[in-house]
Amino acid sequence: MPAALPLATFDPGSGLAVLRTPNSVYALRTGPDGSPRHLYWGAPLDTAALSLLPEAASPAASSFEGGAAADELAPQTGARFGPAGLQVRFADGTSGAQWEFAGHRVDGGELRLILTDRRYPLRAELCYRVRPGSDVVERWVELTHTGVGTGADADADADAVDAEAEAEAEAGNRAEAGPVTVDRLDSASWTAPALADYRLSHLTGGWNSEFQLQRDRLPVAETVLTSRRGLTGHHASPWLALDDGTAAEERGEVWSTALAWSGSWRITLHRDAVGRTTWTGGFGHEGLRWTLEPGGSLRTPVFAGLYTPHGFGAASRAWHGYVADHVLPEPARERPVLYNSWEATGFDVDQAGQIELAHLAAGLGAELFVLDDGWFGARRDDRAGLGDWTPRPEAFPEGLRPLADEVHRLGMTFGLWVEPEMVNRDSELYRAHPDWVLHSPTREATELRHQLVLNFARPEVEAWAHRTLDGLVRDHRVGWLKWDANRAFTEAGWEGNPDPDRLWIDHTRAVYRIMDRLRADHPGLRIEACAGGGGRADLGILARTDQAWTSDNTDPVDRIAIQHGFSQLFPARTMAAWVTDSPNTATGRRTPLRFRFHVAMSGALGLGGDLTGWSAEELDEAATLVAQYKRIRPLVQYGIQHRINGGDGVTAVHYAAGDGGEHAVLAWRPTTRFGHRPAPVKLPALDTGAHYLDPDRDQVHSGAVLVHRGIELSLPAGDYASRLIRLRRITP
Repeated sequence: MPAALPLATFDPGSGLAVLRTPNSVYALRTGPDGSPRHLYWGAPLDTAALSLLPEAASPAASSFEGGAAADELAPQTGARFGPAGLQVRFADGTSGAQWEFAGHRVDGGELRLILTDRRYPLRAELCYRVRPGSDVVERWVELTHTGVGTGADADADADAVDAEAEAEAEAGNRAEAGPVTVDRLDSASWTAPALADYRLSHLTGGWNSEFQLQRDRLPVAETVLTSRRGLTGHHASPWLALDDGTAAEERGEVWSTALAWSGSWRITLHRDAVGRTTWTGGFGHEGLRWTLEPGGSLRTPVFAGLYTPHGFGAASRAWHGYVADHVLPEPARERPVLYNSWEATGFDVDQAGQIELAHLAAGLGAELFVLDDGWFGARRDDRAGLGDWTPRPEAFPEGLRPLADEVHRLGMTFGLWVEPEMVNRDSELYRAHPDWVLHSPTREATELRHQLVLNFARPEVEAWAHRTLDGLVRDHRVGWLKWDANRAFTEAGWEGNPDPDRLWIDHTRAVYRIMDRLRADHPGLRIEACAGGGGRADLGILARTDQAWTSDNTDPVDRIAIQHGFSQLFPARTMAAWVTDSPNTATGRRTPLRFRFHVAMSGALGLGGDLTGWSAEELDEAATLVAQYKRIRPLVQYGIQHRINGGDGVTAVHYAAGDGGEHAVLAWRPTTRFGHRPAPVKLPALDTGAHYLDPDRDQVHSGAVLVHRGIELSLPAGDYASRLIRLRRITP
């Protein structure tokens, strides 16, 4: 057997850098001007073949268009007229970097290309990393001001230089000692190969309608996907995929990227008139700028990408594997069946009512009880109390410990809803520290949901938040935090800070640090990411949380599309999905309990309705369905997911065990048309040479038949029909 090829290599003689994954190759080459330029991203090629590839050049090269290959991180200088991923201004007013290649480092699967500006004190390290077993290429940038604060030639004999040289030296000294202004610092620029056409897949939406998958022809223009809100956003997601317009779920070449960042972000795609298509992205948005003083540096978040020749489904499965193996903090822990009190009680919480709900939830098989909003401070509605994280005396006269103890006695973990980044004006915290909020002193502060945003970039605010949450977890034996964030940033100033826009970066990183510290200090603590639903779901937040609340909309019909979009990047174990009351509080739609469960069972199952209003028959049915979920939970949370469009309104998800022995299929048909019987649903993940037992119906199926013809769903009559199918391989 030939020796495995290195994950990352760099040849100083040719300037060729190669990163290898199990099913792809990413290659670049340093150009004559020192800038690393894209060479290839696609199916595996050997190094000899890569070295013979010509540098890509624009067919429209002229005195009006640059002809060089696309940059790995485009600066503002040279004949570059597309979006620049690095935009800087030096102390003397000069804009843009001009690079010299200064070296490289390779450490296993990590490659660093080191660039220095030819004249000014600026260094960039373009960083790449590939991991064994994953097709994902991780990229980020580290930018450093290499000046020392004083000019080295300050004491030179003025008589030894002429006036022109002296002026030049003084300018150099000013640049050496002065700050560098950074208007844009992206994590990476990506380049698609030449294709017959280009189609963009991305996610749009809003509150209660997140993760709506859009697939559209990429226009010949610049297309910007962004969030200017300080959060990832409900309206967009820093994930995308490109193909030539012909890819499908299980076939066709797909290039996909995702940014690991939970604050404001921006991705700019550029398709020019002759077909070159690139995209560049990172943290921040237009109008922000950051200052690098001598010795200072900025590190961007990871912008990861992958290639597959096997369609959108394979791209998603590659992302799911990457998230499980290299992003989630504790991927092997099962996500519990939770009960959350919000839809049952809203703000009207008290100890007796919560204990009653806890008993009902435990009877259904819930493993985690989460006390939601309304338990703290003066919190009787959304106008007061945020920031005062002590139990409300009227509701919990003995504090939360009696409730927590009873939840634990019932065999469940105790969880708590918090929104530590926010504050109401009507709170003790705001009255004591009004300067802690994001604000511009000469501007009226906008309130959204009657609340303001605390500036976590301030060290004292970060310290307060960690101290407060640490005490809550310790004092009340909290095993689960639902961390919410219910508004965007506005008037985001920082009075007195010389680099005020740093708050857009430092706030998010403070959130990360607090979560990381809490998990380290309280082993076993789990955190759920939430921002008014799915407003903060990304690879950055999932690196320190266990799952994300997908949407405040729990209507099962709407959730099918929301969860389909969510699954483009994220695995099922990270997708919180609840069964709530009928009619649904968001849409007013009435749906059967079985249908609600089957939709929610395709992720991390939760319960969220007012159980005190459920009939005995509904409670019995719910307990049966929770037990069914627990039987398939290992498949849903750890299996390999295949999305299926069965036609005629039928959609399904198929979860296969890694060894192919066990399978679970959840299928849904929201509406029925007369005379239209659903076609059999094909299950491509099965082995055509095996046979499979349906243990619930005691039926044996040929794998070849189920792959090529499909399985009859035998759905119940009428609208909102669904079915769970379990299959077990019985022959090799």
